Amino acid sequence: MANTTLDASPHTSLTDRLVAARAASIVLATANAELKNRALEAISRAVATGAAEIVPANGLDLANGRENGLSTALQDRLTLSEPRLVALADAVLDIVGLVDPVGETVRGRILPNGIRIDQVRVPFGVVGVIYEARPNVTVDIAALALKSGNAVVLRGGSAAENTNRVLVGLIQDALASVGLPRECVQTIDEFGRAGAHELMQARGLVDVLIPRGSASLINTVVAESKVPVIETGAGVVHVFLDESADEAWSVDIVQNAKVQRPSVCNALETLLVHRGAAARLLPPVLARLRADGVVIHGDDETRAFFPDAVAATEEDWQTEYMSLDLAVKVVADIDEAMEHIRRYSTHHTESIITNNLGNAERFLNEVDSAAVMVNASTRFTDGGEFGFGAEVGISTQKLHARGPMGLPELTSTKWLVRGSGQIR
Repeated sequence: MANTTLDASPHTSLTDRLVAARAASIVLATANAELKNRALEAISRAVATGAAEIVPANGLDLANGRENGLSTALQDRLTLSEPRLVALADAVLDIVGLVDPVGETVRGRILPNGIRIDQVRVPFGVVGVIYEARPNVTVDIAALALKSGNAVVLRGGSAAENTNRVLVGLIQDALASVGLPRECVQTIDEFGRAGAHELMQARGLVDVLIPRGSASLINTVVAESKVPVIETGAGVVHVFLDESADEAWSVDIVQNAKVQRPSVCNALETLLVHRGAAARLLPPVLARLRADGVVIHGDDETRAFFPDAVAATEEDWQTEYMSLDLAVKVVADIDEAMEHIRRYSTHHTESIITNNLGNAERFLNEVDSAAVMVNASTRFTDGGEFGFGAEVGISTQKLHARGPMGLPELTSTKWLVRGSGQIR
C-alpha cells in the first residue's frame, strides 16, 4: 500500500488559508473563556467518539510508514489507538479546567501623574507549528492554541497526513458547533514541503512558528524561517548516578527513564555513573535494562562490568536514539559528569541520583538545561505532568519560554495605558 491517502479537502491556496487564519484569530482573541471552554469540550467529545474515523486513517498512515521504512520509534509516535484517543480527549478536558491566561495582568501601577499602566497577556495571533509523525500533537496544540486565543496552522508531515486531516476535520466541526470559525484550526499538509517552506516565509501572516521533531527539522526551521521561532529541542537526556546514589532508586529511575516510552524526547539516552559506585550500581541497573531488551553502548569501564555491551563511539554520546539503546559511561566524579553534560547535552532534561545534598544543589545550579532534576525520572518533563493539561513542546532556548510550554507561553503581552488628559 504505497503512499495511500484519503480524499483531500477542497483546494484553496496556502496564502488563502493563512489569511483566513488571521481573520479567525481576531474573532478568537475576543472570545471569552466560557465560549473557548465549550469549544474544547466539543473537541474532547469528537476525539473520544471519533475512533471509527480516526483509527482507519491512522492505519493508512502506519501502512505507508512501514512501506517507506519508518523507524519503530516513529511508528510508535504515529500510532493513535483507541486508548490513546481517550487519553487525548481527557487531556483536552484538563485544559478546560485551567485558568484562561488572556487578559491576566502581569504587572501594573499608577504613575505619579495619575496615569494607570497595566501589562496584560494577549494571544500571539496566528501560530504555525511544524512537526513530524505525531498526530497527538495535532489535538494537543489545537486545544492549547484555542484556550490561549490563538488560531493555529498545522504542518504535521506526510507520515501522518491522513490522520491529521481527519483530526482537523473533527476539530473544525466542533468549533463550528459552538459558533467559532472553522479556520481557527487548519492543516496545510497537502501542500507538502513547499507548504512548510511557505509557512516559514509568511512573516506578517504568521506571528510565531514552533517546530517539533528531529534535530534536523528544528535546525532547518531555525535556519530558514523569516517568522520568529520558539525553538524546541532534541532530547539527548542524561542521568548521573552519584557515588551515594541509592541502588533501588537507581534501578527504578533509570529503567523508567529509558524503557517506559523510549521514543519520546524526555527519555534517557546517556547514563553517567560515578566510578566509586560503578561496581555497586552498574550490575543491577544494567541487568534490569537487559531484561527489558535495552542495548547498552558502553565505554571500556562499563564493558568491564557488562561484557555484552556494544563498544561506545563518540557518536553515541551525541545520539538521541528514540529506541531501546542506551549510552553508558563511567566518570570520575560529579565534575566530569557535568562536563560531559555541558559538551553533549541538548539542554533538555538532566537528572542526578544522589544522597549528597551538596552535590544535588551543585547539579541543580550548575547544569544548564530546561529541566534539572534530583532523584526523579526524566520522564516527568512533560506539560501534562507539570499540570499544564498538555504541552506545545519543550523549549530548549532561553528567550520567552523554556521547558514545557503551556498556556502562558502561547501569549505575549501588551501595555494598557489609561489617562485623564495627561500630556508629557
